[in-house]
Amino acid sequence: MAELKADVLVLGAGMVGVSAALHLQQRGRDVILVDKHALAGEETSFGNAGVIECASVFPYMFPRDIGQILQYALNRAPQVHYRLSDLPAFLPWLVRYFIASSPDRTMHSAMAELPLIRRSLIEHQALMSEAGVPELLRRTGWLKLFRSDATLANAAKDLERARQFGVSGEVLDSAGIAAREPNLSGEFAGAVYLPAPGFVPDPGGLAKAYAALFKRKGGRFIAGDAATLQQEAAGWRVAGSTGPAVAREAVVALGPWSDLVFRPLGYTIPLGIKRGYHLHLAPRGNAVLHHPVLDADLGYLLAPMNRGIRLTTGVEFARRDAPPSPVQLKRVLPQAHQLFPLGEPIDAKPWMGARPCLPDMLPVIGKAPRHRGLWFDFGHQHHGLTLGPATGRLLAEMMTGETPFADPNPFAVERFG
Repeated sequence: MAELKADVLVLGAGMVGVSAALHLQQRGRDVILVDKHALAGEETSFGNAGVIECASVFPYMFPRDIGQILQYALNRAPQVHYRLSDLPAFLPWLVRYFIASSPDRTMHSAMAELPLIRRSLIEHQALMSEAGVPELLRRTGWLKLFRSDATLANAAKDLERARQFGVSGEVLDSAGIAAREPNLSGEFAGAVYLPAPGFVPDPGGLAKAYAALFKRKGGRFIAGDAATLQQEAAGWRVAGSTGPAVAREAVVALGPWSDLVFRPLGYTIPLGIKRGYHLHLAPRGNAVLHHPVLDADLGYLLAPMNRGIRLTTGVEFARRDAPPSPVQLKRVLPQAHQLFPLGEPIDAKPWMGARPCLPDMLPVIGKAPRHRGLWFDFGHQHHGLTLGPATGRLLAEMMTGETPFADPNPFAVERFG
């Protein structure tokens, strides 16, 4: 079989990998995109809530409220579930996550990621325009509902804190909620409406549109096994379905599977996994949902996808490859039916995905310190869809010697020692 040659191999064709491939291509690099699937966006990038969270200044950190922690520990909260049998596997990571979630460290993570958050929608709009898919962006913003006065007050406080970083939003009462979403029902203390974030009604389709753009511009996309990556004298080699592919440089953008490459190379990066589930349901009658809507106190979200209303769950802590346990879906489905007129499930079974997370909720972006020509771009936690194009640009600027638009140092792998 013929050997394929390029400047860069990008391993992983989710939103993060495809975006990195496009930004490298824009800077004159010949890129081969490698994925275990023949299509882009088939894993984590497929299953999210579709929100480009350009107003989410503060990352999802470990809670500091004792009552909330106890509720999670009892494994009864709808927002968080854990598999008791997997506790020894993820408990050390949770401890690191808790330590990294102190107020000072949270602020450090937020400020490090802020330039990326601010560029997130801008970079997406540029790629969507070039890819010819403007219909995959809806400028609806999104709505966070709160069932108690206490949680609404905390959310209002968070909004005030975010305003100093340019975030706009408004606190709505019941009438304001009804004006924006007349088909919702339930008793709510209020809501926070964030107008700036974009909504993508087909996240997997957006990754595929970006991959199609990459191929139209001369990029090659092959099915291959990233775990076969090997360093050789001239660079890096990976086994593809049509033969080997070789390049001077390689980018690991495998999301929750990045450890399949970095661990055999001797890197001990604390990559953790937050699993999540979704299910599409048909709306009943002519009911319409206008925005993604988070039922914040119950930890689920409804999003008006092209395929139907997508119900997404909170977080499940479990081994990445453990069998699905969609307990959270069962817990929140009755509440979701009360919130919005939902009909029958469209999916034969719930979808499960894995969010790749580092304890400080910042991705790893940059050079692998002990291997020439190897680069990392993974660990985007809840923000893979949001940040893919922005981190793709940052990485491409670093790889091609441009001045990076954001300080890359907080994302360096060396921060883990």
